[in-house]
Amino acid sequence: MRVLIGSMVTLAFLAGDPFAQELTTPSRKAGDSWPQFRGNPQLTGVASSTLPSALKVMWTFDVGDVIESSAAIADGTVFVGSAGGELVALDLQSGAVRWRYRTGEIGESSPAVGNGVVYIGDLSGVLHAVDVQSGKARWTFKTGGEIRSSPVIVGLRVLIGSYDRFLYGLSVERGTVDWKVESEGYIHATPAVVDGIAYISGCDERFRGVRVSDGKEVLNIPVGAYMGASAAVAGGAAYVGTFENEVIGVDMKSRKLLWEYRHPERLFPYYSSAAVSQGTVVLGGRDKMIHALDAKTGKARWTFMTNARVESSPAIVGTRVFVGSSDGRLYALDLLKGGKLWEFDAGAAITASPAVADGRVVVGSHDGRLYCFG
Repeated sequence: MRVLIGSMVTLAFLAGDPFAQELTTPSRKAGDSWPQFRGNPQLTGVASSTLPSALKVMWTFDVGDVIESSAAIADGTVFVGSAGGELVALDLQSGAVRWRYRTGEIGESSPAVGNGVVYIGDLSGVLHAVDVQSGKARWTFKTGGEIRSSPVIVGLRVLIGSYDRFLYGLSVERGTVDWKVESEGYIHATPAVVDGIAYISGCDERFRGVRVSDGKEVLNIPVGAYMGASAAVAGGAAYVGTFENEVIGVDMKSRKLLWEYRHPERLFPYYSSAAVSQGTVVLGGRDKMIHALDAKTGKARWTFMTNARVESSPAIVGTRVFVGSSDGRLYALDLLKGGKLWEFDAGAAITASPAVADGRVVVGSHDGRLYCFG
């Protein structure tokens, strides 16, 4: 893979304005919520909740069709989408149904919750804004292509990517277009938002930064590789796997490649989005492995082999990493050494990513079952 970062890059480092930085926050303490894909707008996959040392199944719920959507958890409610065309709200403690809302078929798009509304996209290209209490539609917005990206709420806007090649900034209240930015390929990934800039890894082999306040592109880096995964941004760097069998780290300020990682023997694409904590980048690969890399150098710290490809994105809770595999298991690994601490056999592929809040881990599987562990 060739990463060309130089004269072709356009960049404006502008301080995030108050409008863009006014991130929606849940009413409960941070540890009680996992309000969007990867848990936070930076997409780092890090939970502030604590978990019991030994986990057990607290409840399960059958949504009736494949679950690829990763759950969101806010104010004691779990929200999850299914391929059967439903957004379901469940009580976190009991698994009891609060409401069910009809959508089109939902793929990987995962709910985002803020200010009493839950947002989710479907494969018919519609973004739905649903009242969290009643389960009734507030509004819908139709894009020109399927939505696999997950929404991110930033102040008075909700951001969503579509296979029509646009990243949209929509009014959270009305669903009207404040701005839209066109790329040269599908927008599959979810934007990571830091200091008022939305960073998006692209199917057009570019890594972009878009100012949330007005939709102006302020960063455009040609990476030379297709990226289906979403980038995690932490400590001034972005981390993302590519379909050229690499993981890359990019310094956001200097516009330079920090490092690129390739496994010395097993060269497979990365579809899992990275989690970043304690100087470690963790992600799954289609090589059936979970990889942990040094965030500064990109050197491998450890790898863990599963029995099938890993497209689930890890969640980090303290020094434990939770991640699913298409072998049907949810694994808990030691962040520092990579040793297996626990596993649960769901009996069907897990490509959704774990959500962690209020002492619970929630994840769905391809047989339509949603599991809650605590």
